Amino acid sequence: MSLNQMQTIVNNHQFRIDSIELGPMENLIYLITDKASQRCAVVDPAWEPQKLIQMAQNNQATISDILLTHSHHDHINGVDAILDKYDSQLHLLKAEADFWQNKSHQLNLCYGGDEIQLGKTTIQILYTPGHTPGSACYKIADYLITGDTLFVWGCGHCRLGGDPEILYDTLTKLAQLPQQIMTLPGHNYADKTTATMAEQCQGNPFLHFHKKADFVDYRTNIHDEIRQYPYTAELK
Repeated sequence: MSLNQMQTIVNNHQFRIDSIELGPMENLIYLITDKASQRCAVVDPAWEPQKLIQMAQNNQATISDILLTHSHHDHINGVDAILDKYDSQLHLLKAEADFWQNKSHQLNLCYGGDEIQLGKTTIQILYTPGHTPGSACYKIADYLITGDTLFVWGCGHCRLGGDPEILYDTLTKLAQLPQQIMTLPGHNYADKTTATMAEQCQGNPFLHFHKKADFVDYRTNIHDEIRQYPYTAELK
């Protein structure tokens, strides 16, 4: 089994974060491993869950938790395979559970501001609606896993249950986070896979709008017509 797409984002004395690109939509899936307990949380398992299981095993870790940034199919289609292998807790925001309306899983419902304790590693949950009504980001120290809320040099669409006006408010708040925070997106759509918040504020055009109506028009009507993959920075 090839894990050539795997990248180690950080590996310090307390925790490590690994990513792997899987599936036809270039999903970036993350494994957070706590060194003290060897517990692992997988964020948005999809497409090739056996590779995620192999990554955890290579790190001598057990997948104890599944964290969902949102409930779109391309971010959840590996959940069942993980649950078949491990007795993992499945976490997502209450607002997203209401939107998802999934009755087949036992969910650990969360709220913005909650924390998940993965061994000695603290994972903070940020409520970041807009792409979907209950989208979440997960913050581990200075690393922020953003799902489809914020890409490198981009952001998610609002066509499948989202709201661009709400997304504007969310992105405005995220841009006020400490500038050293490293953003880890849910898709590999740009010329690199990570960017600091300082880099995002300089190069992500979605963070350059001062009027909500202009953002909504750009997100809804203009962006898909003028921007091509891979995204590159558009400096102020």
